[in-house]
Amino acid sequence: MTDAPKPRSQGMFQPRVAARPRPLMEDLHRPGAFTARVLTLFPGMFPGPLGDSLTGKALSDGLWRLEALDIREFARNKHRTVDDTPAGGGPGMVLKPDVVGEAIDAAMADATGDRARWPLLYLSPRGRVFDQAMARRLAGAQGVTLLCGRFEGVDQRVLDARGVEEVSIGDYVLTGGELAAMVILDAVLRLRPGVLGNEASTAEESFSRGLLEHPQYTRPQVWEGREIPEVLLSGHHARIAEWRHAQAERLTKERRPDLWRAWVNATQPDPAGEAELSDAETSAAKGGPKKDDET
Repeated sequence: MTDAPKPRSQGMFQPRVAARPRPLMEDLHRPGAFTARVLTLFPGMFPGPLGDSLTGKALSDGLWRLEALDIREFARNKHRTVDDTPAGGGPGMVLKPDVVGEAIDAAMADATGDRARWPLLYLSPRGRVFDQAMARRLAGAQGVTLLCGRFEGVDQRVLDARGVEEVSIGDYVLTGGELAAMVILDAVLRLRPGVLGNEASTAEESFSRGLLEHPQYTRPQVWEGREIPEVLLSGHHARIAEWRHAQAERLTKERRPDLWRAWVNATQPDPAGEAELSDAETSAAKGGPKKDDET
């Protein structure tokens, strides 16, 4: 058997020529740096958008590391075949368990055996829906391995044998798991220390407290006849916080009733007020009571 192929590695250090992936704990990146390993038929798709903006800067600064492993390198026949027709018939092709199994084994060889510290995920529309809670869980790990499917998916036997966790980014189908992997990595990496620069930036975002985020405004104060809500210009921090919370509640209730019900059940012992916002909440959401000279 030949040595496992070397992944395409991105980060602040230039990759060395090696026959197999380097041990992750070598002193080649900043201590505590998060490592993302992606198993894909198209390693050239990475880092893609993750190489730009804040995640790109963090990658260059060594705050996280990316390794893309080409699944096709683990095919052992001369045609480098990675798929075959579905058992029982049907359209499309299925990724072979022997090929994918070897790819997973190589990717996880020097990762910790604790899946809580190093999860192994398969991007699949039938998986558990990815959410902010999962993003926080993954952000607390040492790294993650992401298996990107293609065609009709991956042979179920290898998913069962390797204990792969299936994850979906929504109720729709993509041509492959690569874009889904990028979505998950972006959501996870921005929660890692130093990536955003301002750790407080994530505190009031949508989903961070179970609600959608309140609306945001900036200068000019008046644009095309539309003004910034007066309460935001008052300098009264308690009133501003109250307005923002009321807005978050209103938007969540209007646009995501599923999140609203979950938030009410989690925060209110008696959810009798779930159906409607109170008069006080409605007033706060609109910027507080009107002045006497307002009609």
